[in-house]
Amino acid sequence: MIGKLEVPAKYRHHSIAAKMPELNPDENIWPIMRDNWLSNRIFTSHDNIIDLCCKAWNRLVDQPWRIMTIGRRKWACES
Repeated sequence: MIGKLEVPAKYRHHSIAAKMPELNPDENIWPIMRDNWLSNRIFTSHDNIIDLCCKAWNRLVDQPWRIMTIGRRKWACES
C-alpha cells in the first residue's frame, strides 16, 4: 500500500523526479515555443507578452505533427 492507494502486488511504485522532460513531454512545449516564436523580441507590456504567447500557442496548435514529435519517445515504443 502506498499512502491510501492499494497497489496490486504485480505492480511496483517508482517515484519520478520533478521536472524530468524525458518522462513528461509537456515540459518540452515551452522551449519549442520560445525558440521558434518568442525569442529575440522586445516585449512592450504585460498585455503584449500575453498576446504574443497566445499567438505562439495557436501556431503550435496548428501544427499537430510538431505536437506529436514533442511527445514521442523512442524508448516508450520499444518492448
